[in-house]
Amino acid sequence: MINQTTKDKIAALHQQYIYLATGNEPLLKEIALAEIPEMVYNSNAIENSTLTLEDTEKILSGSSLERKVNVREVYEAKNLAKLTETELEKNKSKFNIKLILSLHKTLLTHIDDNIAGRFRSGKEWVRVGNHLGANPQFVPTLMQELVNNYNQNKTSYFLDSIAHFHAEFETIHPFVDGNGRIGRVLINLQLMNAGLPPIIIQNKSKHTEYYPMFTNYRSTMKFGGFTQLFALLLQETLHKRITILTAKKIIPLSIWASQKAIKPNVAANKAKRQTIPAFRMREKWMIAEEYKPTEQ
Repeated sequence: MINQTTKDKIAALHQQYIYLATGNEPLLKEIALAEIPEMVYNSNAIENSTLTLEDTEKILSGSSLERKVNVREVYEAKNLAKLTETELEKNKSKFNIKLILSLHKTLLTHIDDNIAGRFRSGKEWVRVGNHLGANPQFVPTLMQELVNNYNQNKTSYFLDSIAHFHAEFETIHPFVDGNGRIGRVLINLQLMNAGLPPIIIQNKSKHTEYYPMFTNYRSTMKFGGFTQLFALLLQETLHKRITILTAKKIIPLSIWASQKAIKPNVAANKAKRQTIPAFRMREKWMIAEEYKPTEQ
């Protein structure tokens, strides 16, 4: 879980974001569209895709790759990009089973049409490491209960609700394939339904910040780690949009740190903790050049 100070900080950033968004909706959409290659790359890489960010950018722009890659990975990139772009139009849409299945159909089209857009059934068991997904015969019921509980929960902090949904969704593992990517798509759909911008879960930290949380949830049913991770990533994406809308010049964090006589590792740690308004663009930390640090 996160403390009240962090909740207040997110609320303040959200209010600033809402204020700045008025009249700037086209720009905010362009920012989100520009993030799609990074979002696609990271989500697919978490699932062990061999495509680099540069490969993903070339595929999505229609350019040719200089090396041979698996055709499936090309479709995974294109489908997830299409799905992500469609998602930007679906914010404020009704969050239900029909929507989740339609998103999955888009994701798996031309990859495995036989399982696209439907939950596991019959003897379609799935295993991820040492974790077995839910019994196929109970998957539809478990998913309906999960969606109902999420939609009806009006008391929990919104990031707690999203975190619990994600942890439980991945534990159920309702699809034969595409569970991780759909799970991360749903996080962003839930955020956008709440009037917030999408986040990017980073592949580089999956073994230290993301995967261990699933193991912990399944043994303790505690999902607070996901809430903390989503809170940091949400602050980052809000800082990014607020900075783009207000800053005179945006520069690499390493250069900013040098100008301010701050050690690079100290600046990087502050960025990761979001105690300074830094954010990543193409995997590189950036910040407004004019930002003046205070004692944190």
